[in-house]
Amino acid sequence: MNRLAALAFGLAVAFAARADEGMWTYDNFPKDKVSKKYGFNPDDRWLEAARLSSVRLAGGCSGSFVSADGLVMTNHHCAHTCIEQLSTKDRDFVKEGFYAKTQPEEVKCPEIELNQLVQISDVTSRVTAATDGLSGEKFGKAEKGALAKIEKECAGGDAKVRCDVVTLYHGGRYDLYKYRRFQDVRLVFAPEFAIAFFGGDPDNFNFPRYDLDVSFLRAYDDGKPFHTDHYFRWSQGGAKDGDLTFVSGHPGGTDRELTVAQLRYERDVALPDSLTYYAQVRGFLTEYTRRGPEQHRTAEADLFTVENSYKALKGRREALIDPKLFNLKERTEQALQQKTKGTKAVAGAWDEIARSVEKAKELHDRLYTLEGGPTNSGTFIRPRGFSVINTTYFRNARYLVRAAEELQKPNEERLREYVDSALPALKQKLFSSAPVHDDYEMEALRFALTKLREVLGPDDALVRKVFGTRSPDDLARELVTGSKLKDLAVRKQLFEGGKAAIDASNDPMIQLARLVDPAAREVRAAYEHGVDSVEKRNQGKIAKARFKLEGTSNYPDATFTLRLSYGSVEGYDENGHHVNPITAMGGAFDRATGREPFALPKSWNVAKQDGRLNLNTPFDLATSNDIIGGNSGSPLFNAKLEVVGLIFDGNIQSLGGEYWFDPSVNRSVSVSSPALMEALDHIYGASRIVGEIRGGGSSTGSN
Repeated sequence: MNRLAALAFGLAVAFAARADEGMWTYDNFPKDKVSKKYGFNPDDRWLEAARLSSVRLAGGCSGSFVSADGLVMTNHHCAHTCIEQLSTKDRDFVKEGFYAKTQPEEVKCPEIELNQLVQISDVTSRVTAATDGLSGEKFGKAEKGALAKIEKECAGGDAKVRCDVVTLYHGGRYDLYKYRRFQDVRLVFAPEFAIAFFGGDPDNFNFPRYDLDVSFLRAYDDGKPFHTDHYFRWSQGGAKDGDLTFVSGHPGGTDRELTVAQLRYERDVALPDSLTYYAQVRGFLTEYTRRGPEQHRTAEADLFTVENSYKALKGRREALIDPKLFNLKERTEQALQQKTKGTKAVAGAWDEIARSVEKAKELHDRLYTLEGGPTNSGTFIRPRGFSVINTTYFRNARYLVRAAEELQKPNEERLREYVDSALPALKQKLFSSAPVHDDYEMEALRFALTKLREVLGPDDALVRKVFGTRSPDDLARELVTGSKLKDLAVRKQLFEGGKAAIDASNDPMIQLARLVDPAAREVRAAYEHGVDSVEKRNQGKIAKARFKLEGTSNYPDATFTLRLSYGSVEGYDENGHHVNPITAMGGAFDRATGREPFALPKSWNVAKQDGRLNLNTPFDLATSNDIIGGNSGSPLFNAKLEVVGLIFDGNIQSLGGEYWFDPSVNRSVSVSSPALMEALDHIYGASRIVGEIRGGGSSTGSN
């Protein structure tokens, strides 16, 4: 059995080495592999240019500079929230599209932050020195304190600088990522939603596709368009079958290095629970959007997010219940255990992780209901019992209540969301000028409170305190109608007033956040000390043991930090037929039915009727680049650092990429550069953007 396990381990490593696999950090990119397979050797200068031309949308997407004047290309669905927030009942930019014909017409997005990675430093020795010999709660506190201290030193109090210590190889290495931060980000262009999400949920995670999922933003610095010497030029011809392609973006997270015990938890507990929850939220949102045009407008973005998340999670679970994948994971782990048998440094690591998984099972329902889901950065998002996707009242109430408590503490002792380096991002959300829709907030809170009582039970002590004798409907109405947190001035006053202001507040939403905070903190602490710190400490041991065997020749799991992947334009076989990797714009008209989600916008039909379109223009393309959620909006570019496409999706087989990479069928999906230019020029008449992209000229000209 051990020989078979070792053979499986060797075959897995060899298989990965041959494939276009890997979301590689920029300081460990496999230049030799690319050179050997494709005949191109990217040097350090090339890598630096690609890195500085790439940006991150801090809310969960990627983008790139495509002009010297800070023009940023990303997906429509990445800017969708901004587009919706800038819309009104009378002017719906989501439905109608948006184009700023002149630079003064570019409108600031209330909550988008862009990050440009300017430096990577290895700080492993500093973090491990602080945590050496510690475990459990002591390990967690020491690690958190070390990260906060390093980040604060790096940023130096400059709000334009963002510093994040990134945990790589699940604790095997810690890198400091220093970013230039842009919080003045303005919308320049977005097409109609009908073409940005043509095909809707039926086409999502499928190929062939006919989709123009694009938007253009602009980064501003001190009130002026940001000037940069680093941006991707434009390829007029795009890419053809077999061409070498690169993707530079921010994959949100993968779990390819998890232990078998952790994968079982994902397969049997976390994913089934999330699928059930998202199915219920999807039902609520679908019903709500059908109540009327305004309800559809205000909740459409959340419905898109939920449908996308549900499909992605479903694909992940299908991968984990595939015996081929799970058997490979088991054999690979057994092989590594055998190779490290007798090594004191890794002794007991797998057993410790298995015990932490049992603790995670115990905490799961209460953690997700009261505190939310843990993220790669050590923060938590969306407590299910009080929030649905992008609802804002309770989010802001919790921000205010916790800020009053946390900002009294030394930086190193705060929750991760409230350390000095994180405050600019928190304040941007807390002080956002985005509209709040009370009807939607009330209905979403009613749904969330119903889930709170359902999951924890009506006899739970906290549930009894929250509800008293009220129903979820009564409580939601009382909270939303009685709260003043919609008023930006009130939020600022409460934030600046600190703990005294919060303690004195009679705002019902603030009172709710104060009521649930002790229980939420308690379950969070139990998770951080009994699960997260145990897993990091022991996965770090496993990673270091693997380093001794393999070196750092492999890439770490994705962490929503900048990664570079390589591949080529390449079709694949599915259900007995070959899928060609490139579609044509004319195919969109063949696919259109005139009814959602296959209804083309009027602008497209008019352009075709007028003979303005070249229907043979390449539209969307599939490549073998290794990507995952978070890569949305990434540039697809060639060896000349020219944009040949814009990543917006993967095929259905790519969803298993959370846990492994299958080079025979795993494909990323992009809009081609020729299609983007054809649409901008011949459908939308966006000559200012076209001229800027083609020539890198001024952003201040008029149409």
